[in-house]
Amino acid sequence: MIAIKNDILNGKFDEIFKVLYGDVEFARNRYAAAVDSFEKLYGEREVRLFSAPGRTEVGGNHTDHQHGCVLAGSVNLDVIAVVAATDDGTVKVKSEGYDEDVLSLNELEPIEAEYGRASALIRGMCGEFKKDGYNIGGFVAYTTSNVLKGSGLSSSAAFEVLIGNILSGLYNSNSVDPVEIAKIAQRAENIYFGKPCGLMDQMASSVGGFVGIDFNDPSKPIIEKVSFDIGAHGHKLVIVNTGGNHADLTQDYADITIECKKVSEYFGKTVLREVDVEKFYECIAELRQKVGDRAVLRAIHFFNDNQRAIDEKNALKEGRFNDFLRISKNSGRSSFQYLQNVYSPSNPSEQGLSLALSLASRALEHRGAYRVHGGGFAGTIQAFVPDDLLENYLKIMSSVFGDDSCYVLNIRPIGGTEVKA
Repeated sequence: MIAIKNDILNGKFDEIFKVLYGDVEFARNRYAAAVDSFEKLYGEREVRLFSAPGRTEVGGNHTDHQHGCVLAGSVNLDVIAVVAATDDGTVKVKSEGYDEDVLSLNELEPIEAEYGRASALIRGMCGEFKKDGYNIGGFVAYTTSNVLKGSGLSSSAAFEVLIGNILSGLYNSNSVDPVEIAKIAQRAENIYFGKPCGLMDQMASSVGGFVGIDFNDPSKPIIEKVSFDIGAHGHKLVIVNTGGNHADLTQDYADITIECKKVSEYFGKTVLREVDVEKFYECIAELRQKVGDRAVLRAIHFFNDNQRAIDEKNALKEGRFNDFLRISKNSGRSSFQYLQNVYSPSNPSEQGLSLALSLASRALEHRGAYRVHGGGFAGTIQAFVPDDLLENYLKIMSSVFGDDSCYVLNIRPIGGTEVKA
């Protein structure tokens, strides 16, 4: 234990820290403190280090669960773990700020009473790893995260991907493909955690970097890495956390999937990706009577935003950054007007996202781009802010939503990984 802490502080991990975070000194102190916390809990053992990043959705808002296209990226905020293998058939995970989760590897079926808890995600990752024929085993872990819950950067996906990388590293020689880890993580969240979700969050966290993902065949998603430096084009990626609470929004998220399904089933299809767009528009008069206007509007959003995600990816690939910004703005408008995930209809008095988007429009002076970030209804907005407007943008947002509300982020090129010197 002391040896790995000395290696961290003496710079042996600096190369990987620079790639993952940029700020090497911060990473040194963070990992050394995590090692200390592990040792206080579990004693001095031979340990290994793991990391899984949060993700930012760049294009394609709620398109993934309809087998659509997205543009996403992993960010330099992550959940890290100090881990030691054990041979007692149990898993113990102590996450900073939470009670320790303890489970037996002999009890890996979903437990309904466990829905919504971190232990469900751990159980799900172990259970689904085993079902897929991978090796599993016991371990003790201390984790700490700077991917804030409710931030829209998907802390749950990062945690799932972290557990997947621990199992891959400890018991499968780091051989489990990142795409497979992402698929397992989605099943863990759906089946064990009780939250319906697509695959984008897990895929972006697991694969890393800027990624265009086509989920037309979810069992074999087409993944395309995109090399693009926003900073070289004079902009920063800024996430603003408006402070909304996601705790009571599960039904709002589920309603999007339910309503999209009603539209696709009208045409005898499983998801909207399979529906012919022209036939959809021909049938709107009858369709709105069958499924309701909001479902029709949400389908319109899907068809348009699915194409926008492709167009955004291509714009970045071809260096057409102004086109990318224009498309991103249009995506944000569509989410607000048609997808309608900027505030919860059950609590219309709380509209932090609506307010943040309005302030972003004023602060950016018709430049850059801004949109709802992630699942929506509460939480965060995303903006691409010109460098010369950054200071004022941060000042305005911080004055309304708090000093710790703004995150100026980097896209990190590596997804879930074992952190090695």
